[in-house]
Amino acid sequence: MIRHAKETDIPHILAIYNSARTFMHTHGNPTQWAGNYPALADVQNDLAANSLYVSCGEDGTVHGVFALVTAGDPNYAVIYDGAWLSDRPYAAIHRIASDGTEHGLFHQAVVFAREKHDHIRIDTHKDNLPMQNAILREGFSYRGIIHLADKSPRNAYEWEK
Repeated sequence: MIRHAKETDIPHILAIYNSARTFMHTHGNPTQWAGNYPALADVQNDLAANSLYVSCGEDGTVHGVFALVTAGDPNYAVIYDGAWLSDRPYAAIHRIASDGTEHGLFHQAVVFAREKHDHIRIDTHKDNLPMQNAILREGFSYRGIIHLADKSPRNAYEWEK
Protein backbone atom coordinates (compact mmCIF):
# COMPACT_ATOMS: atom_id res chain seq x y z
CA MET A 1 0.00 0.00 0.00
CA ILE A 2 1.28 3.46 -0.89
CA ARG A 3 0.08 6.48 1.06
CA HIS A 4 1.15 10.02 1.86
CA ALA A 5 3.81 10.08 4.54
CA LYS A 6 2.97 11.46 7.97
CA GLU A 7 5.17 13.20 10.49
CA THR A 8 5.09 10.05 12.64
CA ASP A 9 6.76 8.18 9.73
CA ILE A 10 9.89 10.37 9.84
CA PRO A 11 11.98 8.08 12.11
CA HIS A 12 11.23 5.10 9.82
CA ILE A 13 12.01 7.15 6.70
CA LEU A 14 15.35 8.34 8.10
CA ALA A 15 16.26 4.75 9.04
CA ILE A 16 15.39 3.61 5.50
CA TYR A 17 17.55 6.35 3.97
CA ASN A 18 20.43 5.42 6.27
CA SER A 19 20.12 1.77 5.27
CA ALA A 20 19.99 2.71 1.58
CA ARG A 21 23.13 4.87 1.90
CA THR A 22 24.95 1.97 3.51
CA PHE A 23 23.80 -0.42 0.78
CA MET A 24 24.89 1.93 -2.01
CA HIS A 25 28.26 2.62 -0.40
CA THR A 26 29.03 -1.09 0.00
CA HIS A 27 27.77 -2.07 -3.49
CA GLY A 28 29.83 0.11 -5.83
CA ASN A 29 28.01 3.42 -5.48
CA PRO A 30 29.79 5.31 -2.67
CA THR A 31 29.11 8.88 -3.82
CA GLN A 32 25.43 9.12 -4.82
CA TRP A 33 24.05 9.89 -1.37
CA ALA A 34 27.25 11.13 0.24
CA GLY A 35 27.13 12.69 3.66
CA ASN A 36 23.73 12.59 5.25
CA TYR A 37 21.57 13.01 2.14
CA PRO A 38 18.62 12.71 2.20
CA ALA A 39 18.61 14.43 5.58
CA LEU A 40 15.86 15.35 8.00
CA ALA A 41 15.43 18.72 6.26
CA ASP A 42 14.86 16.98 2.89
CA VAL A 43 12.23 14.73 4.45
CA GLN A 44 10.53 17.68 6.13
CA ASN A 45 10.54 19.68 2.88
CA ASP A 46 9.00 16.77 0.93
CA LEU A 47 6.43 16.29 3.68
CA ALA A 48 5.53 19.99 3.71
CA ALA A 49 5.19 19.96 -0.10
CA ASN A 50 2.81 16.97 0.18
CA SER A 51 5.09 15.03 -2.17
CA LEU A 52 6.40 12.35 0.23
CA TYR A 53 4.98 8.84 0.03
CA VAL A 54 5.60 5.63 1.91
CA SER A 55 5.04 2.01 1.00
CA CYS A 56 3.61 -0.04 3.85
CA GLY A 57 3.24 -3.72 4.47
CA GLU A 58 -0.08 -5.32 5.35
CA ASP A 59 0.61 -4.59 9.02
CA GLY A 60 1.18 -0.88 8.30
CA THR A 61 4.95 -1.02 8.74
CA VAL A 62 6.79 1.46 6.50
CA HIS A 63 9.15 -0.42 4.17
CA GLY A 64 9.87 2.19 1.50
CA VAL A 65 9.80 5.88 0.72
CA PHE A 66 9.86 8.17 -2.31
CA ALA A 67 9.05 11.70 -3.33
CA LEU A 68 6.74 12.33 -6.27
CA VAL A 69 7.44 15.94 -7.16
CA THR A 70 5.12 17.80 -9.52
CA ALA A 71 6.46 21.35 -9.18
CA GLY A 72 9.12 20.89 -11.85
CA ASP A 73 12.74 20.24 -11.04
CA PRO A 74 15.25 23.05 -11.70
CA ASN A 75 17.95 20.40 -12.13
CA TYR A 76 16.08 19.22 -15.25
CA ALA A 77 16.10 22.65 -16.92
CA VAL A 78 19.29 21.85 -18.87
CA ILE A 79 20.18 18.42 -20.24
CA TYR A 80 23.50 17.53 -21.84
CA ASP A 81 24.37 14.89 -24.43
CA GLY A 82 20.72 14.33 -25.22
CA ALA A 83 17.27 15.89 -25.04
CA TRP A 84 14.00 15.47 -23.21
CA LEU A 85 11.14 13.88 -25.12
CA SER A 86 8.81 16.71 -24.23
CA ASP A 87 8.62 20.04 -22.44
CA ARG A 88 5.13 19.23 -21.13
CA PRO A 89 4.55 19.32 -17.36
CA TYR A 90 5.89 16.21 -15.65
CA ALA A 91 6.22 14.52 -12.29
CA ALA A 92 9.62 13.43 -11.02
CA ILE A 93 10.38 10.47 -8.78
CA HIS A 94 13.12 11.31 -6.28
CA ARG A 95 14.74 9.92 -3.15
CA ILE A 96 13.33 6.42 -3.50
CA ALA A 97 14.60 3.84 -1.03
CA SER A 98 13.55 0.58 0.56
CA ASP A 99 14.44 -1.08 3.84
CA GLY A 100 15.27 -4.21 1.82
CA THR A 101 12.66 -6.42 3.46
CA GLU A 102 10.11 -6.16 0.66
CA HIS A 103 10.88 -6.13 -3.05
CA GLY A 104 9.32 -4.22 -5.91
CA LEU A 105 9.16 -0.73 -4.40
CA PHE A 106 10.34 0.96 -7.57
CA HIS A 107 7.74 -0.86 -9.67
CA GLN A 108 5.03 0.08 -7.13
CA ALA A 109 6.14 3.72 -7.17
CA VAL A 110 6.11 3.84 -10.98
CA VAL A 111 2.64 2.26 -11.19
CA PHE A 112 1.43 4.74 -8.56
CA ALA A 113 2.98 7.70 -10.42
CA ARG A 114 1.55 6.57 -13.78
CA GLU A 115 -1.94 6.42 -12.29
CA LYS A 116 -1.62 10.15 -11.61
CA HIS A 117 0.71 11.43 -14.35
CA ASP A 118 1.32 10.70 -18.03
CA HIS A 119 4.82 12.20 -18.11
CA ILE A 120 7.49 11.20 -15.59
CA ARG A 121 11.20 11.91 -15.20
CA ILE A 122 13.81 10.36 -12.95
CA ASP A 123 17.58 10.49 -12.58
CA THR A 124 20.27 8.43 -10.91
CA HIS A 125 24.01 8.30 -10.40
CA LYS A 126 26.10 6.65 -13.14
CA ASP A 127 27.33 4.09 -10.60
CA ASN A 128 23.83 3.07 -9.50
CA LEU A 129 23.50 0.15 -11.89
CA PRO A 130 20.62 -1.57 -10.05
CA MET A 131 18.53 1.61 -10.32
CA GLN A 132 19.47 2.17 -13.96
CA ASN A 133 18.34 -1.37 -14.78
CA ALA A 134 15.09 -0.92 -12.84
CA ILE A 135 14.37 2.38 -14.61
CA LEU A 136 14.87 0.83 -18.04
CA ARG A 137 12.76 -2.23 -17.11
CA GLU A 138 9.90 0.13 -16.30
CA GLY A 139 9.93 1.56 -19.83
CA PHE A 140 11.82 4.80 -19.24
CA SER A 141 14.27 5.91 -21.91
CA TYR A 142 17.71 7.32 -21.25
CA ARG A 143 17.69 11.00 -22.24
CA GLY A 144 21.12 12.41 -21.30
CA ILE A 145 22.96 13.97 -18.37
CA ILE A 146 21.63 16.55 -15.92
CA HIS A 147 23.56 18.28 -13.17
CA LEU A 148 22.40 18.72 -9.60
CA ALA A 149 22.77 22.02 -7.76
CA ASP A 150 26.20 20.87 -6.52
CA LYS A 151 27.21 20.29 -10.18
CA SER A 152 27.37 16.49 -9.85
CA PRO A 153 26.12 14.68 -12.97
CA ARG A 154 23.20 12.26 -13.08
CA ASN A 155 21.85 10.02 -15.80
CA ALA A 156 18.38 11.29 -16.74
CA TYR A 157 15.42 9.22 -17.90
CA GLU A 158 11.91 9.96 -19.08
CA TRP A 159 8.62 8.20 -19.74
CA GLU A 160 5.56 9.50 -21.56
CA LYS A 161 2.23 7.87 -22.09
